[in-house]
Order: sequence, then C-alpha cells, then structure tokens
Amino acid sequence: MNTRTQLTLFAPAPHRASLETLRRELDPVQAGLIAAHVTLCREDEIDGLSPNEIELRVRSWPQSALQLTFGPPVRFDGHGVLLPCLHGTDQFQNLRRWVLQNEAARSHQAHLTLAHPRNPRAPGNTDDALLAAPLSLTLEFTKVACIEQSTGQPWQIRSEFPLSLAAHRTN
Repeated sequence: MNTRTQLTLFAPAPHRASLETLRRELDPVQAGLIAAHVTLCREDEIDGLSPNEIELRVRSWPQSALQLTFGPPVRFDGHGVLLPCLHGTDQFQNLRRWVLQNEAARSHQAHLTLAHPRNPRAPGNTDDALLAAPLSLTLEFTKVACIEQSTGQPWQIRSEFPLSLAAHRTN
C-alpha cells in the first residue's frame, strides 16, 4: 500500500463550514478525501524528516500565526476550481523555508482547492454554484497538521503542531 505524508494548513472555523458546503457541491469526491486546506509541504519535500524534526521546526517558528487572504474562485484544467492566495504569500514561503530548513526551497503557490480536475465533474460544479464562493477570504492558520493518505483513502491527521506564539506560551 502506497502512503503519502504531507504538511497542511486546515481552514479554521468559522469559515470552514461554508467552504465545506461549497466543496461538497463542486467536488464531493475531493471533499470526502480531505477538508479545505492549503498544502504547506508535499511528500517529496519532507521525505527523510522524522516526525520529531518536523514538530521541532514548526514549534520553533519565530513568528505568529499565518494569515492568508484568498481571492475569488478561478477555474483551472477544465472543471478544477481554486481560491488563489492574494496576500500573505511571502510569509507562507518563509514558513515553508523554515520547516524545510532550505532557503532555496521551491516556491509553492498557496491556494484552497474547491474542486480537483482529477475527479469527475460533479453535477453541482457550475458557474452558478461559484456565485456562493467568497470574493475575498482572510484566514488565520494557527497550526500545522501532518497528514497521511494510503492509496486513495481519505487523508488522516497524524499530528498537529501550534504555530502561534500564544500557543507556544500555553503549551
């Protein structure tokens, strides 16, 4: 069985509920595999890092929570839909470089996927449905999740680590 491990930032409440409602309409397959999120580091980037190393790196992040602002929905590859990150990209890239401890880490564009083109187009994936998508959405991410997926199964959270300075003081 093939297992993938990634680091991700799950959309926080209260916005999570409305995002999940929209995602279930646009792409119920993807919504069933993983909750609304921004991928921080892909499996090939963290291959070889132990869970302890990842935890130490995230917990030692010297800044506070990560704030990202997303713009209106964009279609890609036919019926794929994402919310592109418009503000906070620099801090997102800095967090990636910090966790990977690699100043030359490749750039990865932050976004929230609402519908993935690898899944069949859902009947609800229409331009009218996109009218329910936010035109601007600011989310504050306070933790990084280490997640795993085994061959096409839903992603599972293996561990979560706080990002914010306030969380460091209370733990």
